[in-house]
Amino acid sequence: NARALLGILLIYGVCWVLSEKRKLFPFRLIIGATIMQFVFALILFGIPFVRAILFKANDVVDGLQNATRAGTSFVFGYVGDNVAAQQLMDGSPPPLFFFQILPIVIVVAALSAILWHWRILQWVTNGFAYIFQRAMGLGGATSLAVSANVFMGMTEAPVLIRPYIKGMTRSELLIMMTAGFATIAGSVLVVYGAFLEGKMDNPLAQLLTASIMAAPAAVAVALCLIPETTPATERMKEPDFSYSSTMDAFSTGASDGLKIVLNIATMLIAALALLWLVNAGLGAFPDVAGAPLSIERILGWIFAPLMYMIGVPMGEAAQSGSLMGVKTVLTEFVAFLQLAEVPQDAMDPRTRIITAHAICGFANFGSMGILIGGLSIVEPARRDDFLALAWRTLLAGTLATCLSGAVVGALPYQLFAGVGG
Repeated sequence: NARALLGILLIYGVCWVLSEKRKLFPFRLIIGATIMQFVFALILFGIPFVRAILFKANDVVDGLQNATRAGTSFVFGYVGDNVAAQQLMDGSPPPLFFFQILPIVIVVAALSAILWHWRILQWVTNGFAYIFQRAMGLGGATSLAVSANVFMGMTEAPVLIRPYIKGMTRSELLIMMTAGFATIAGSVLVVYGAFLEGKMDNPLAQLLTASIMAAPAAVAVALCLIPETTPATERMKEPDFSYSSTMDAFSTGASDGLKIVLNIATMLIAALALLWLVNAGLGAFPDVAGAPLSIERILGWIFAPLMYMIGVPMGEAAQSGSLMGVKTVLTEFVAFLQLAEVPQDAMDPRTRIITAHAICGFANFGSMGILIGGLSIVEPARRDDFLALAWRTLLAGTLATCLSGAVVGALPYQLFAGVGG
């Protein structure tokens, strides 16, 4: 899809227009980051045995759902087990979101903490950090933060480099913050994969790849907006993030998972209520093109050109743009929920995958407060810088995920399709 390649050029063109120092615009870095994105996609989906392993990731969702059900059914009874609920009620009741879906986050958070304590996740993170450091010339601390964001949350990853944040340049801070907005934490990645099961080919594999592909794009976009002018921060020797034992990792991870669950539930209640109120207000206006006005339609019109340029067909650009807008104004959680509700015959499979990649990030208004609050706790002395970079971070994170969508749009659909999901 040649249009998607033009979309990549257009996005970086926007970055050039908004760059603080156009004379230092990192053209070579852009080329390198784009090549990295294509290489990641081709390795993960193009090499048969890697592709087979990646597609097996969807079995992880099934396993985690079954494991979570074992816990929720014990704690909540049939309320936490949809299979048991079907035996008590006529028909097939939809799963109760808070009791049956969100608890997966707790399980994944506990498992991730254990894997970190056992140094398995550390090894993977350090491997990606080495790639970013060598291929993109990042400082060790910055590259570690970028790679950690692929697997951890946007507020957890900076903890790994806490001693270095105080001395980071504005460019490095923007890279760190943008990486947090352009990727998705593993704890909720599994939930989104569960949402899209049966709706899209290999959803968890797609979203994991989207998070990996967005990392180099986040670096490139951040350095386009604020080109680096000083030497990179030195590599840190050991991450400042550890647990005293496996049990400490398990209990801390589970507790952190509960906090995430409560935060998600709170944000969803507020976001969906706000969406209803806005749509109720817009409903007072006359219909447009035979349908009532809604925030989804308006956002669809705004984001449709961008989605069209990254490879979405014109006829579906407004629908895809609506999801992109909902993700930006509300949360990616709501956007993934709405994407999962789109009927199979109402959206082309290729469009669905491009859209999933484009909305696979934390770049939204609500996350701005979460990110700034978390970073201000990690390094209070840089709070003014975090605030000053907030809007650039939102823009950079959005453009980075769109670049991932454009890479998918530029490659053959058959590369990403397959049995499973």
